[in-house]
Amino acid sequence: MMTASVQRKTPRGQIWVWEGKDRAGKKIQGESRADSETLARAQLRRQGIAVTRIRRQRMTFGDNITDKDIALFTRQLATLMKAGVPLLQSFDIAARGATKPALTRLLMEVRTDVETGQSLADSFRRHPRHFDDLYCNVVAAGESGGVLDSLLDKLARYQEKVLSIKSKVKSAMIYPALVLSAGLVVSAIMLVFVIPSFKDLYASFGAVLPWPTRMVMAISDTFVALRWVILLTLIGVVLGLRHAHRSSAAFRAGVDRFILRVPLIGSIVLKATIARWARTLATLFAAGVPLVEALDSVGGAAGNAVFAEATALIQQDVSKGSSLSASMQKSNCFPVMVLQMTTIGEESGMVDDMLNKIADFYEEEVDNAVAVLSSLIEPFVIIVLGTLVGGLMIAMYLPIFDMGKIV
Repeated sequence: MMTASVQRKTPRGQIWVWEGKDRAGKKIQGESRADSETLARAQLRRQGIAVTRIRRQRMTFGDNITDKDIALFTRQLATLMKAGVPLLQSFDIAARGATKPALTRLLMEVRTDVETGQSLADSFRRHPRHFDDLYCNVVAAGESGGVLDSLLDKLARYQEKVLSIKSKVKSAMIYPALVLSAGLVVSAIMLVFVIPSFKDLYASFGAVLPWPTRMVMAISDTFVALRWVILLTLIGVVLGLRHAHRSSAAFRAGVDRFILRVPLIGSIVLKATIARWARTLATLFAAGVPLVEALDSVGGAAGNAVFAEATALIQQDVSKGSSLSASMQKSNCFPVMVLQMTTIGEESGMVDDMLNKIADFYEEEVDNAVAVLSSLIEPFVIIVLGTLVGGLMIAMYLPIFDMGKIV
């Protein structure tokens, strides 16, 4: 089980670009994912590669290869191969059609590796940042079974479904976050720059101001006096949380558990996670990957630490002879419907078909839930922003309403 643990951790590591020589003395180059340079060198040494140069991959902006780019390439490659175009020529066509220079370089590197005799799956494995274990396992199964074009088509459909469901979940979460953030920024600007001018105006009245106005002025004074401390504290908290999320598996698990408990949002995330989990396992089943080996990729692909831990336990039980449905039931992560459909799939020998039906059902559930959430969020956001910004404005204009009494 140590291997499974490492595989779930390494996708969080850094990318190392290396050059070296293989056992035959041939110069080769590629990428590896590891948490440190020492671990990267050790991984390459175990593969029989003598490293001559290694450096950490630097992130660039505007030319990054996204999951959408890889999904589009997979769809192009599947279509070209189904049309009878040779593999190397398919890579040439896809590389010429790429809109990003980085993607063109990536495809040409893979093409060169294939041309020199490496398998397509091994060529993809040298670029773990863009082609994960699931991708490489499906391609390897397609090569060994002589059905590469068919499995590439399944892989492309899988990627398109996953991208679609991720987009819907993000749209449900990002919109209210952006609007509320904008409201907080506007409120902060008012507290620091606008309200102090009202304070100078009201100071000349020589009368007791309404308590809402006094309270807002006190908050404004605090913001003005401590604005840099507050700003730096917020930046430090954001950076600290980001670092903890990247470096601490326990922190990530805690965040994922918290998200699953958030009203409305948690339900959507749970359904999306189950859909990805089922779709991933169904794709690997269809590719002929053994169940225990397939579960290595499923936990990480689910995108949730709670399900990653549950998948590790399921893998342990399955490796000891337990059925998939019984192991899933022990994890307490899956609804009854999922367990029953998985049991029916095992009894009928159609596990991949049932898992695809589960994924289809929960993807539709996510669509419906996002639509409902969007209809609920809009009035909620309006109420919050109206209370926040409108409350500040009303508090500052109350003395003007009493101007006649003050005069």
